[in-house]
Amino acid sequence: MEINDLTAAEERVWRAFPRGEAVDFRQSPGDDPADGAGWGAERTVRARVLRALLLGGPRQDGETAALSLAGARITGRLDVQYATIDHPVRLRHCHFDEAPRCHAARLRELNLSESVLPGLVAHAVQVDGVVRLTRARCTGIVRLGGARIAGSLYLEGAEVAVPDAEEPVLQLNQAAVGADLWAPGLRARGQTRLSGATVAGSVNLGEARLDNPGHAALEAETFTVGGDLLVRYAQVRGSMGLRGARIAGRLDLSYTSLSHPEGSALRASSTTIGELWLRKGPPMDGALNLRRAQIDVLFLEPESAPGEVLLNHLSYTSLVPHEPAERRLPMLERDRDGYIPHAYEQLTTAYRRVGDDHAARLVQLAKQRRHRHTLPWYGRLWGLVQDVTVGYGFRPLRAAGWLLSLLAVGSVTFALHHPLPLKAGEAPPFQPVFYTLDLLLPVISFGQDSAFAPRGGYQVLAYVLVLTGWILATTVIAGVTRAVSRQ
Repeated sequence: MEINDLTAAEERVWRAFPRGEAVDFRQSPGDDPADGAGWGAERTVRARVLRALLLGGPRQDGETAALSLAGARITGRLDVQYATIDHPVRLRHCHFDEAPRCHAARLRELNLSESVLPGLVAHAVQVDGVVRLTRARCTGIVRLGGARIAGSLYLEGAEVAVPDAEEPVLQLNQAAVGADLWAPGLRARGQTRLSGATVAGSVNLGEARLDNPGHAALEAETFTVGGDLLVRYAQVRGSMGLRGARIAGRLDLSYTSLSHPEGSALRASSTTIGELWLRKGPPMDGALNLRRAQIDVLFLEPESAPGEVLLNHLSYTSLVPHEPAERRLPMLERDRDGYIPHAYEQLTTAYRRVGDDHAARLVQLAKQRRHRHTLPWYGRLWGLVQDVTVGYGFRPLRAAGWLLSLLAVGSVTFALHHPLPLKAGEAPPFQPVFYTLDLLLPVISFGQDSAFAPRGGYQVLAYVLVLTGWILATTVIAGVTRAVSRQ
């Protein structure tokens, strides 16, 4: 392209390029690129001029060429697909008539901060430095799937809104980011997809607004994060899917609102997470799915737990904050799959790890009671007997209380109404306490039971004491055996 084919605005950009100088067409810092369609020729640059600069623009010895432009209206399509560009590309505060295309290109740096774009086609792009879309506004789909970014990806304050989009509006699936993905304040209307992506550093989605009601707002299956995934003070309308994700640091959902009443608000099944923080936010509007997840530290406040959970085969090393068992157990009862023994065992282990044996026993007792409701009627009846008598072995003093009460009743009754001796001349002196103990304790004999025989209603009382003694003995043995096996 000859230089005399250029407009005055384009000539200014052309002359600045070899020296890497910035060209700023803004009339004031408050110029809004959304109004760029009405900007005149004095700040309009054709996309083919920019392409010619990037692919074969002039050079100047001793200078580093760069395209640095702000406040321009860029007409036509900036198409550098498959190109190798050795210069930084900085197009800030610009208004694009058409979505730029840099599919499979190799760039040094790409900066589209605070620009207004009808989308971005940059899948499989390779960037040796950073990609900046800070406070950019996109009315079309942003395609960065399979991108390879050596530095960080900046999306803080960016907005991607594509009404009625049939595909994800922000596509980062299979992307690889060598440093951080920095996106606090991100606004996305439609699905954000991070499935299969890898971020070597941390991901910051603090104060983000991800809005795709009734569908997946954030789809990040098999997402790998080398640091933390921070989603603090965010609002997510639609499901947040993290199935199979690997997060080495902290998944922090503090102060965040998750809403997907149609299903799981947070699906983190089969994940591996260093720390999961669910705290200070409203209860999830939707289910919490942690099936098969492996978590080192689960920071879960009871108030943040939703009305429905899925916890089968969830494993965690420690559970904080430390709460009484009575505040943790209701969540286990809300499992969609019904009675899940593993969930009770995990909670028991967590309490024992911090030395709270009382809470651990309460959890085990709750487990037996929950299990009782899954049994046939005869199993439920026998379980009820064990519960009432000895608390399934976790309340051993209760058995002693029953025995002492029955001993007192029997001793007083038979002291007032001596049973008749079977052989008057051979019977030992009657001892009401030992006689009652003979009836209650089937494995001990004081010689009273075989020497005396009550009559009428007192014989019925004797039978009740014998039967009760057998029940107490068997339930104590069964319960204590079960409790010891849990230690």
